[in-house]
Amino acid sequence: MKVLLLEDVYNLGRAGEIKKVANGYGRNYLIPQGLAVLATKGALVQAERIKAEADKRRKLLNEEMAVVAEKLEEVQLQFAAKAGETGKLYGSVTTQMLADELTESLGTEIDRRQIDSQPLRLLGMHSVKVRLTIDLIPEFSVVVYREGESPENYMVEAEVLLEEETTPEFEEVMVPVEDEAAPVEEAEEAEEPGEQEASAEVEEEAPAEESEEAAE
Repeated sequence: MKVLLLEDVYNLGRAGEIKKVANGYGRNYLIPQGLAVLATKGALVQAERIKAEADKRRKLLNEEMAVVAEKLEEVQLQFAAKAGETGKLYGSVTTQMLADELTESLGTEIDRRQIDSQPLRLLGMHSVKVRLTIDLIPEFSVVVYREGESPENYMVEAEVLLEEETTPEFEEVMVPVEDEAAPVEEAEEAEEPGEQEASAEVEEEAPAEESEEAAE
């Protein structure tokens, strides 16, 4: 189905634009939430007006939230958690937990739906995006560390930490030089029976020549 967007929709488009979306997405979310209407001829007549009004609101909102975006990029949240040996958490740091901590840290209300992330399930440092506006999507950092340990020990990317903890350690084994040479000697000895067989064949051919002389 085609819809006319009345509001900016993240990962879809800006107000005043016409978009083709899945029927369920349009009927069950966009239209009931007042974010879009069906792209009928009557609605399309108002597309330019909707776009112009949205551009003005967006400009004012971007100016207002620019200060929040700058503060967000300097934020680092820390969460102590229980985790297994591989660094996977027993549970997760949810988007609601992140939103609550951001709201308290910034003094600005942040809704969990603005957090562009899945629940965090690994120890380490994570970069998380926040959708302030369709144009402003700053990132902040989150350090998830093991309970009873220092957060500084986990200020690396979570994926790197997991790889380091799961990579097996191998002991270096030194092989003596004489042992390495042994197979070569055995191979040379193995060739000797072949040479003996070849000489035996030559000896067998000799009686044949003597019998020819006797025939003459």
